[in-house]
Amino acid sequence: MLQQSTLTYIKKLAKNNNKQWFDANRNQFEDAKNDFEKLVEKVIQTFGEIDTDIAPLKAKDCTFRQYRDVRFSKDKTPYKVHMGASFDRGGKKSGLAGYYLHLEPGNKSLIGGGLWMPEAPALKKVRQEIDYCHDEFFKIINNPPFKKTYGNLEKGEYSLSREPKGYEKDNPAIEYLKLKSFVAIHPVADDEVVSEKYFKGIIAGFTALMPFIKFINRALEVL
Repeated sequence: MLQQSTLTYIKKLAKNNNKQWFDANRNQFEDAKNDFEKLVEKVIQTFGEIDTDIAPLKAKDCTFRQYRDVRFSKDKTPYKVHMGASFDRGGKKSGLAGYYLHLEPGNKSLIGGGLWMPEAPALKKVRQEIDYCHDEFFKIINNPPFKKTYGNLEKGEYSLSREPKGYEKDNPAIEYLKLKSFVAIHPVADDEVVSEKYFKGIIAGFTALMPFIKFINRALEVL
């Protein structure tokens, strides 16, 4: 399980998001980073026995840098106020669907995954796979472990207001064909993050998500 000090550090960073404070407290950052990376390595080791695509990964293949890319953002604060890791076959830059772990105080942590804002060619492939294989897709997202953990895929900002070009309104899968991202999320409270059940919850959550991830990646691999 994660140390309370890791959550405490991220809270402090959120209140002191500047280079001077960060540099003065670099030892705390390194401790928190190492704590999170130990969790990531443990997830790889354990979940890699369930999804062998994940087994070859190392923590560095999954974890994201703490530094924000501020070039095109109005928010110029230099550091992320969360820690994250994406467990994708081939690493976080592979472009494939994967499992995601997000650590953020204030009850904003989550587990989940999928494919976030794919480029047009990949989006077309996923929509086509859902259209052609909607019975299989419905079975996956209505499977009890998936339903219990995630409820449904995220919609709202991730969805078009009307059907995409080439699809009819009465398509049985139209609410999913409208999606621009294919993501499932399960929130995790702060007290759970530092409890013994957190790690078990990650493994159970990723296991429930695995058929969905496999479905999306199958679509992406179509030539």
